[in-house]
Amino acid sequence: MRCIIIDDEPLALNIIKSYCEDLGTLEVIGTYTNALEALDVINNAKVDLVFSDIEMPQINGIDFIKVLDNKPLFIFTTAYSQYAIEGFELNAVDYLVKPIPFPRFIQAVNRAKEIFELKKDPQTISLTEKEMIQSIPTSNQFIFVRSEYENIKIELEAIKYIEGLKDYLKIHTTTGKSILTLMSFKDIHMKLSDTNFVRIHRSFIVNINYIGSVQKSKVIIDSIRIPIGESYKADFFKRIGI
Repeated sequence: MRCIIIDDEPLALNIIKSYCEDLGTLEVIGTYTNALEALDVINNAKVDLVFSDIEMPQINGIDFIKVLDNKPLFIFTTAYSQYAIEGFELNAVDYLVKPIPFPRFIQAVNRAKEIFELKKDPQTISLTEKEMIQSIPTSNQFIFVRSEYENIKIELEAIKYIEGLKDYLKIHTTTGKSILTLMSFKDIHMKLSDTNFVRIHRSFIVNINYIGSVQKSKVIIDSIRIPIGESYKADFFKRIGI
């Protein structure tokens, strides 16, 4: 992949460049200490991937990506973790916090390669980068969801129920570990098997395999009482044969 690097700190810029050279699979076609200087090459040259700092003079990395008409894949590199959510909302491939360990850099580049290959596939060319990240790779037995700075594989049979928390979903699993992801119920429902998962409340999807008992307005999974919304009740009871 052809890439460029944007960072107003020459030392940080050189570190990313050396990482690219050490990896041997990226062709660095330009380095820039000012994001505006990179506009011409992005608009007129074939750039597959951009490494961009966020805190920079004139225009920061997030605002710079927003103004691009034809966005290449991009990875943010920054010393400030507070921009992570905003970065991922722009469909960033990854968000690397300085100082960046080389293994973490390799992980981000590998993710970019997966998305790059998907974009070349005619069957997936219409997907947005965010949709492609969320769909690598899925089957009827497991899904991938983004949590923090990585895509986590979750076996469908391990999901007990999913709880909505404002803009996030909290996935409760048989391992006792809950996974927090920035997704909507619509997005997660598209990934789940229709056979075992059912939405019973505006804030809950449950795996019917783990329902221990059903009350008039609640289901019990282990010792957790999960409400059944009135607008979901008829479909849910029909689904489970009550």
